[in-house]
Amino acid sequence: MGEPRGTHVPVLLERCLELLAPALDMPGAVHVDFTLGLGGHAEAVLDRHPDVVLIGLDRDTEALAHSRQRLARFRARTHLVHAVYDELPQVLADLGYEQFHSGLFDLGVSSLQLDEADRGFAYAQDAPLDMRMDQTKGTTAEEVVNSYEPGELVRILRQYGEEKFATRVVSTIVRERAKARITSTSRLAELVKESIPAAARRTGGNPAKRTFQALRIEVNGELATLASAVPAALDALAPEGRLVVMSYQSLEDRIVKRALTARTRSTGPIDLPVELPGTGPTLRLLTKGSEPPTDEEVEANPRAASVKLRAVERIGQNTATGADRERSRLSTHGGRGRLRPGERNEGEGKA
Repeated sequence: MGEPRGTHVPVLLERCLELLAPALDMPGAVHVDFTLGLGGHAEAVLDRHPDVVLIGLDRDTEALAHSRQRLARFRARTHLVHAVYDELPQVLADLGYEQFHSGLFDLGVSSLQLDEADRGFAYAQDAPLDMRMDQTKGTTAEEVVNSYEPGELVRILRQYGEEKFATRVVSTIVRERAKARITSTSRLAELVKESIPAAARRTGGNPAKRTFQALRIEVNGELATLASAVPAALDALAPEGRLVVMSYQSLEDRIVKRALTARTRSTGPIDLPVELPGTGPTLRLLTKGSEPPTDEEVEANPRAASVKLRAVERIGQNTATGADRERSRLSTHGGRGRLRPGERNEGEGKA
């Protein structure tokens, strides 16, 4: 196989490695790359941590093939698996692991998928309306555009693309598909552009961006998968293990934020002076809110411009016991126990 199609510059590589290093240095460390892609982050982990075992997951068979070639010299300590990231529990069981120590989610569309027109993700290039990350199965964007009921299309564009003109876009799509099936990315992009008022088209980039995002999320079930994948990952994370998640749009980040911050809080009764066994926080935030990229990172890699990074560490089983738990509860939030609805934990401010 030749060079990977598309260009690949790993996003926030050094920051990810810095955050994950304490977990990667643990004896017998297992690192899970939930979104292997072209393997840039995974290669750096294996290079710098010679004892780490990698489990790399990806639903894209073309990406897996290129990563397998790229990581060939590490073959003895890698497991590359064709799987979606919410399938981690089954993957771990199949490989004989009960837990992992370090993990990375790099969400969104990979460089391979964006750069190659034939994958149908890019509104700026003409291609068949596909948008499947796993081209071996599933519904294509063409099927969604041409067969979904108008009300369902409006819901998808509003919910997944946050498209203010969803009704107008869908009306145009329905009118045109009655004449001829919509089969190409360029034709769909034209229809979206026609539907959006000229004043709105002058800001915010390509007017098709939100519609294409919404269709991609629908085709790949991205948000539902993410909502189950992050809790599953946290359940399998070893004590003192670390997880980094990079998201690229607000819908993803909202799911990640809720899943992470929920486990930084006590679940015990409010106002008890002592933390009941099994009710204390299980995660420690490593970032204050979400971290944006630096200007230098964006200049070197424009695709990092919208990234939001969050990182957590699973609290060790013996980290806080007895009096430590009592002091923690009495000193946090003015001695009021766990957070009440609407209150914010440290590090949970607006992203």
